[in-house]
Parts: sequence; structure tokens; C-alpha cells
Amino acid sequence: NRGITVTYAPDPVTNATADLALWLLLGSLRQLNPSLGSLRRGNFKTGVDFGHDPEGKVLGILGMGRIGRALKARCEPFGIITRYHNRSELPPDQAAGATYVSFEKLISESDMISINIPLNPQTRHLIGAEQITKMKDGVIIVNTARGAVIDEDALAEALDSGKIASVGLDVYEHEPMINERLLKNERALLVPHLGTHTVETLTKMETCAMKNARRAVLGEPLLTPVPEHAGLQRSPSNCTRDV
Repeated sequence: NRGITVTYAPDPVTNATADLALWLLLGSLRQLNPSLGSLRRGNFKTGVDFGHDPEGKVLGILGMGRIGRALKARCEPFGIITRYHNRSELPPDQAAGATYVSFEKLISESDMISINIPLNPQTRHLIGAEQITKMKDGVIIVNTARGAVIDEDALAEALDSGKIASVGLDVYEHEPMINERLLKNERALLVPHLGTHTVETLTKMETCAMKNARRAVLGEPLLTPVPEHAGLQRSPSNCTRDV
């Protein structure tokens, strides 16, 4: 109503978030968190479950945007087979070899699932008890997007039962409060929303914000308006462009 355009910094956060998603994925696959806990309790490899190799595993990426595509690229050297689901299929050059599948096929046939979609009324609790039941036994779930995309009570229940082998989470439904059942389960690899928590990424985000602020003062088109506001001005560019 007041004609205020909101900007964001999509490009600077991509690599750091994709890096963390890959770390959570591999860490969950290799059951690193239980082994770290065991070591700190004085047990050197005693009672530690075997992990799994990434090669040949099917990764389902739910949301093939910037971060999803960056994660796909990082998974290639490990021999991971990548499938994805979006609201619409990507052009071949953007899909970069990843196979487009339906939502039902993605959740039922993936060995590992990475959540990379925004939170909105349609995606809240998109992954719940019903969807988890359809997943493979021993599935791995990683979430670096928004916590409430997953029903955490259903997630904790499936993790406790063994339906889910392990989870890697950077975001939580009610953060900073963390589900107690997830905290108590060592097969939950948990970090406190660190997706963009690097010196380099923060610097790039601040630079992007300052470039947008300068353009706003000068009455120039903003570089990175949020998608909902992109139509309010001329075509945006990105934060790597010089001002």
C-alpha cells in the first residue's frame, strides 16, 4: 500500500547453504553424529553402526532453485543419482542431468531427500506422517530451507521408530526451540541455522544490501527485489553487478 519494495540477497547465500546441505547429507549417510557422541563418551568405535557410501544412492531434491541446483552439482563427484521435483520442470540446461519426477515418485523412490523449498501456506507440513509412510525404509532427510515444511513430531516419531535412518537439520519448526525428541536422538545431526553463517557469505550479503540501498536513494532499479515485488520495477539484475 505504501509502495515499499523489499529486496533480498539470493545469490550470496547459495554456495554456503549448498555446502552445508552436502555436509549434512554425507554426515547423515555415514552416521557421523552417533560416532562423535560415542567417541566423547570414551568409546572408540565400540557399538558404532556402519554408514553407507553415497555412490549410486538416489537423492531427491525437493525444490530445484539456486540452492537445489548448487547441491546437485556438489553431489556429482560422489556418484549420486539426482532427481528433483518443482512446480514445473526445468529447461535441460538448468536441470543439468537431474531427472524431473512427480512429488509422489520423489518421496517414494529416493534414498535421500533434501528440502529446498520456501515456506508458504501450501508447503507448511508438506512432509508429514502420510508422506513419511510412503518413503523407503531407512531414508535420510536433510532440511536447509524452512523447518515448518516438515511436521517435526512426525519426523521425530519416524526417526525413533527407525523408518528414517537419520536426519540432517539446519532449520526447525519452532526455532530457536528444538524438538526434544530430536535433541535426544543421536541419529539427528543438528546445527543451529548455520546455512549462511560464514564470514565470506555475510560480507557478500551486506554488500548486496548496500548496493540495493544506494540504488533506492538514487531512484535507480533495485538489483534484487523479492519475487513478489519484481514486477513493480524494471527487470532486476543480481548483486554481483557493479553499482
